[in-house]
Amino acid sequence: MKMQITARKCDVSQTIRDRAEELAGRWPRFEPALSGVQIVFSVDGREHDVEAILSLDRMDRAAAKGRGDDFRKALDDLDKKVSKILRRQHQKRTDHSAVRPSKAEA
Repeated sequence: MKMQITARKCDVSQTIRDRAEELAGRWPRFEPALSGVQIVFSVDGREHDVEAILSLDRMDRAAAKGRGDDFRKALDDLDKKVSKILRRQHQKRTDHSAVRPSKAEA
């Protein structure tokens, strides 16, 4: 999975960058079709924003935005939102209406 981290008009410490990479490394378990992530850090007044743009194989891109008093809280908010988006994407592609044969019938 390709990962790109960008900071717009702000400085992001290495520990925050490492935390972002760690969280993004967990996301493919929710959606195996995740092929790339772009994480953008920015500051708007007192609010810290973290945005993730997700590239999914053979699907449209998805985006989520987390906000908080600092980048750590914004990353946690972003992680919740991205996990929810990826779980929904994965469930959309899974056929839940198909009947599975039991072992006794096979």
